[in-house]
Amino acid sequence: MRRHIIVLALAAGAAGAGLTAHWIASDAPQRRSGAAVGATGSITAGRGAAVGEDEAGPFDAWALRQAVRAYLRTRPGRAGVMAKDLRTGLSFGENENGRFVTASIIKVDILASLVLQRQRGHRGLSAGQRELAGRMIRESDNGAADVLYSAAGYGDGVRKTNKAFGLKKTKPFPTSWGSSLTTPGDQVRLLTNLVSGESPIKSSGRQYILGLMGSVIDEQAWGVSAAARPGDRVALKNGWAPIRNQGNGWAVNSVGRVTGGGHDFLIAVCSGDNPTMEAGVSTVEHVAEMVVSTMRDSR
Repeated sequence: MRRHIIVLALAAGAAGAGLTAHWIASDAPQRRSGAAVGATGSITAGRGAAVGEDEAGPFDAWALRQAVRAYLRTRPGRAGVMAKDLRTGLSFGENENGRFVTASIIKVDILASLVLQRQRGHRGLSAGQRELAGRMIRESDNGAADVLYSAAGYGDGVRKTNKAFGLKKTKPFPTSWGSSLTTPGDQVRLLTNLVSGESPIKSSGRQYILGLMGSVIDEQAWGVSAAARPGDRVALKNGWAPIRNQGNGWAVNSVGRVTGGGHDFLIAVCSGDNPTMEAGVSTVEHVAEMVVSTMRDSR
């Protein structure tokens, strides 16, 4: 949408993950609602000032939480965030257990569920399913999602598979996948299942899903990618939809992985009741960049 990106194949860096995937790689400063975002977006304890890596102080979750809450009070709608750094072990959540309409981020769950179901039957995805999966994740094709949701057993099938992923607060809608509910915390648990060797999904399946998330089309490379710095690698999936029966305004969400500079972040930012899609994108990107920058600049 607003990003200048390149796509390349490389080895992922999560310890024990053993992944090889395609990634969106940042080769220019990321942008947030038209404003350049550099290395000065972090919040230090009690000051709200930017720090450089050589001035990194202890991670102050309380100060970051107050900063995130202060920002969200200036925004329409509501939001929640969960992030963890696989390299440093730091994690942060604010309203991470709040429930939000998934819109298209549920497509990652649909694909992960189908991959695991087929794996249990000692089968891989069919050629047709792989083609549909590519369209569903890379282009966010809704028709492809309809077919794969059916193949996964609709809401009941995905719900049962989610037990293996440890997702306890996600409620797949019976037939309309976009109306499902989830939390930022559950979305990071799902992402963990895509990078961990302890996941019930085999390495080949994890690589496949992350590969699609790392090669989304340019128009959909917004969201948690705002937290990336030049040279970082990003794999993501976004969701956005006007809400009629489960709230007001727009649901705008972004989930994904940002790796580089000695860090490996799993991030989920969800928002609801936004007056416009653009307002939701701005909130999601600002929160992602604020949280990840602060975690980067802490020790």
